[in-house]
Amino acid sequence: MLMDEVDKKIIAQLQADGRTSLEELSRITGFTSMGTKKRLDKLIETGKIRISALINPSALGLHPAIVMLEMESAEAMQNVLDRFEECPRVVQIFKTIGGYNLMALIVAETLETLESISMEKCSLRCSKGIRRSEFYPISDTYFSPFLQIRENLAHKEKKVAPCNVECDPCKRYETQKCVGCPTTSSYKGTL
Repeated sequence: MLMDEVDKKIIAQLQADGRTSLEELSRITGFTSMGTKKRLDKLIETGKIRISALINPSALGLHPAIVMLEMESAEAMQNVLDRFEECPRVVQIFKTIGGYNLMALIVAETLETLESISMEKCSLRCSKGIRRSEFYPISDTYFSPFLQIRENLAHKEKKVAPCNVECDPCKRYETQKCVGCPTTSSYKGTL
C-alpha cells in the first residue's frame, strides 16, 4: 500500500522529532487532531512505522562495524540468524543477493571488544557454514548518526550468552581486552 502526502508529512516530522505532539502534527498536515491521530494509529497498526528511541553510538563512545558473510547454505544462514537473534551487539542483519548474502551492523563498547567480537567464538564470523567473511569498523557516519541499538537485550541476567558462548573462560575477557556479553552477569561494559 502506498503512502499519501499526509502520511509522508507525519512520517517526515516524526523522523525529525519523534516527540512531536498531535497538535503540531495536525498543524503540519492540515487535519484535525482526531484525524491526525487516526492516520498515525493506522501507520502504526499496519506496520509502516514504529516509534522508538534511536541511539547515537558516537555520543556514547560505541564503535560500530559492518560484517559481511558468504554463507554455504540456507540452513547455515538460518543458524546464524537464530544464534544472534538475541544479541544486543547486533543492531541489524540484512539478507542480500550477491557474493555476500548476509550483512550485519554491529556495535561494541571499546575497540578491543570490537576486535574480540570480530574473531572470537562469539563472533558472527565464527559461525559454522561461512565460506568467507569481511569485517569493517566504521570510522564516520553520515546523514544521521542514530542507530536502533537493541538496548532492551542488555539485561545482564544470563550465565551463557545467547550465542551459547561463556565469557568467563575467554582469554580476551580474562585479560580485560573484552567487556563480555551485555546479556550475562559477568558483563563489565556500558550498554
